[in-house]
Amino acid sequence: MRVHVVSDVHGRSDALRRAGDGADALVCLGDLLLFLDYVDHSKGIFADLFGSQAAAEFIELRTAQRFDAAREFSARLWASLPADPATMINAAVAAQYAELFDAMPTPAFLTYGNVDIPRLWSAHLRDGHQVLDGERAEIGGLVFGFVGGGLRTVYRTPNEIDDEAFAAKVDAVGAVDVLCAHIPPDLPELLYDTVAERLERGSQALLDAVRRTQPRYLLFGHVHQPLVTGLTIGRTRCVNVGHFRASGMPYALEW
Repeated sequence: MRVHVVSDVHGRSDALRRAGDGADALVCLGDLLLFLDYVDHSKGIFADLFGSQAAAEFIELRTAQRFDAAREFSARLWASLPADPATMINAAVAAQYAELFDAMPTPAFLTYGNVDIPRLWSAHLRDGHQVLDGERAEIGGLVFGFVGGGLRTVYRTPNEIDDEAFAAKVDAVGAVDVLCAHIPPDLPELLYDTVAERLERGSQALLDAVRRTQPRYLLFGHVHQPLVTGLTIGRTRCVNVGHFRASGMPYALEW
């Protein structure tokens, strides 16, 4: 059995269309949307609405951790739009999701990332797409558990939830063979992004579940350029499956 795993797709519909080639199934750990591109400021929903120069200024403020200034800057931009901002952003998000889910191979097992907007997924799912969050699925004789979303941060991305709500989903999954989440467990070496030069948020509940239940694998994404791509806790191999937007390559899991 061979499963391909992707995370942090961020708009790469071209590579996503090929991500299931040679695999029995695809697992997607979320962050389908591209809102801001920290490498190419002309790409993403923000740049489409406000231009690449505005995107560059917004990214510069966030990178400098001037979050109040970044929010004030973006608020002025949203207020300048010629139509209702919510309507415009929903249309932009829907257009990206339409393209991405059209490219999504089948069968695919999906959970949400922190920049995803779950309520807008259902309109774009096709036969063979199964969305799981705090739920389990059997794939090729192994039990996979899925925990979507991210924890609350200063970045205020759309799908951040309280630690308690996230932990409840981890508990609902229970003991599985392969635990899948968008974010890593709370271990500094798995959380540090070497390019952004910052620690992302990880989950203590995931770490506790790994220590308690010892799945074969814990698979996750979220940290685009990790200091460490994987480590072992007891018998559990913890693996960052990679930044799919940058690599265009899925992580292959075989058994």
